[in-house]
Amino acid sequence: MELLQDFYETTLDALKDAKNDRLWFKTNTKLGKLYYDREEFAKLSKILKQLHQSCQTDEGDDDLKKGTQLLEIYALEIQMYTAQKNNKKLKKLYEKSLHIKSAIPHPLIMGVIRECGGKMHLREADYDKAHTDFFEAFKNYDESGSPRRTTCLKYLVLANMLMKSGINPFDSQEAKPYKNDPEILAMTNLVSAYQNNDINEFEKILRTNRKNIMDDQFIREHIEDLLRNIRTQVLIKLINTLVRPVRDCNITPYHILHLAGTKYTCILDSTIPGKIDQVNQLLELDKTSQETARFTALDRWTTQLDSLSSAVVNKIT
Repeated sequence: MELLQDFYETTLDALKDAKNDRLWFKTNTKLGKLYYDREEFAKLSKILKQLHQSCQTDEGDDDLKKGTQLLEIYALEIQMYTAQKNNKKLKKLYEKSLHIKSAIPHPLIMGVIRECGGKMHLREADYDKAHTDFFEAFKNYDESGSPRRTTCLKYLVLANMLMKSGINPFDSQEAKPYKNDPEILAMTNLVSAYQNNDINEFEKILRTNRKNIMDDQFIREHIEDLLRNIRTQVLIKLINTLVRPVRDCNITPYHILHLAGTKYTCILDSTIPGKIDQVNQLLELDKTSQETARFTALDRWTTQLDSLSSAVVNKIT
């Protein structure tokens, strides 16, 4: 890495008097990518500033005639903001990049932009947009032959589960060939367990496939959300059936309080009608809403019968 850095910096010194703008731009972007890989964001910011200046008009605006180069700069800057989790600047630049129509970018560049956009949307819990971006990123990576396609496919599956879609992401023509790929197989099995609300199998897959799933920092960020969703579904099923003991569902009293009554408030959003008795560790279901609905229906039925009876009597007389 240090040798590469010396090489790029020496090349840039040699290019100062050569006036070869194209080679200068390419070398600077490669040096910027190196700084990004080494997480030297202060140095990367200086490179980005120089690159931006080379693609501006005399008025200081972006020169849209250099759309392809601008997208390369945006892709690099977007990666930096994604790593720094600076969603405010990331969103602005992401939207800007999608509005450049004068460029013919390499699919790899668009893959980077779309992948970072997907991460941004997923962190904002906008799962539909995240799913769309990851799918576009996967297609671009696939077209360019980038190994990032398998990683991005994992993110696509992650977004698919978080948006609670019943559609299997591997049913699409583009993703189907990768369904049995060793890198992807764990995520394929995870989808099946998730859609079946099989929490035991879900947790088993996470344990036995740590390298392919949990070693990815971005996926690890959202695993708790997936576990919360599947535990919530198991909890609702348990409450509806009132048959299976809690211990069969891998749900501790802490999880019940966590899911039903505290941070994620299934009770407040009316997913579960009831309240928590934390002293006695009881979930008290509220039958009022169900009884009210039943009596309302009975009242409406009685009124309709009364009207029908009156109509029949009037017709006979």
